[in-house]
Amino acid sequence: MSVYRDEERGTWYVQASYHDSHGTRHRTTKRGFATKREAQAWERDFVALHEGSLTMTLASFWEVYERDRRPRVRESTWATKEHIVRDKILPFFGDTPVCEITANDVIAWQNELAGDTDGSGVPYSPTYVRTVENQLSAILNHAVRHYGLARNPMLAAGRVGGRSPREMLFWTKDEYLRFSEAIMDKPLAWLAFEVLYWTGIREGELLALTPTDFDLRRLRLSITKSYQRLAGQDHIGPPKTERSRRTIAIPRFLADEVAEHVAQNHVPADARIFPVTKHFLLHEMRRGSATAGVKRIRVHDLRHSHVSLLIQMGFNVLAIAERLGHESIDITYRYAHLLPDGQGEMADRLEAEGGTR
Repeated sequence: MSVYRDEERGTWYVQASYHDSHGTRHRTTKRGFATKREAQAWERDFVALHEGSLTMTLASFWEVYERDRRPRVRESTWATKEHIVRDKILPFFGDTPVCEITANDVIAWQNELAGDTDGSGVPYSPTYVRTVENQLSAILNHAVRHYGLARNPMLAAGRVGGRSPREMLFWTKDEYLRFSEAIMDKPLAWLAFEVLYWTGIREGELLALTPTDFDLRRLRLSITKSYQRLAGQDHIGPPKTERSRRTIAIPRFLADEVAEHVAQNHVPADARIFPVTKHFLLHEMRRGSATAGVKRIRVHDLRHSHVSLLIQMGFNVLAIAERLGHESIDITYRYAHLLPDGQGEMADRLEAEGGTR
């Protein structure tokens, strides 16, 4: 027996051993379990992991997955992933051995998820359901690729979530200008929205900006980092994707507005120009929208508004994608309904070509 009671502390501890792939025997001690059952469960999962067995529960394998994957994922991304797993996956699968999860189990979980609602009683959108499904699939795929699970049961179960059609909201230039005038009483908020609308950068990219990111002489803005507020702490990290690292051109009037703000407020070269949070931007967005009498959109929708403006100005998809840090195919997919319909011109030119035969 390798589970023992610590009479002095009133707790249980484990002395576990296992053989690695080379046949070498290893021993470890783990203390502080409140009950004998907890100690036995930990020993079972510990030995199973180190001997390459997936008889451990999904809750235990989640800890393995966290150890393997968390160092490679942005903190903000991991926080979202962890919330979904602990709230939507572990309550259903947590006590199930990974190797015993079947397609039928997945289907039962999907049916429960599809019938669930958010805090206000609204059913989850297909997009959110697909996001949750992706997290379970990622964990099981990790077990397949690195720990010998024979097959991801989600492949047989299929998916029930999907992308739900959602109207893309954005402001016209006239709507933005009305909004901008309405928030001029708060210069910091006004400048923040000026940068968002006229550059199309993301909120996190905006909030990480320092004066050194601007080359005001050459009218260039370098995007090299992003801001997140995690667990009450400010974090400056890399941008969303490697393609998000980019340098974009800015109009002269915007460069002058930034220069004036930095000078008047004595912003140090390495300090954040906008030392606020996304909540501040959201609050000011709602306040300004109500005052200006324009439709309410998300702060992120200013990015869509910028793309809409560029499309109306006649810029091509490749140039827009480079400015936003996207692939051109993403711009084509997301904004296809805003792009000009060239079918008529295509037919006319084909007619001209065919007529020369």
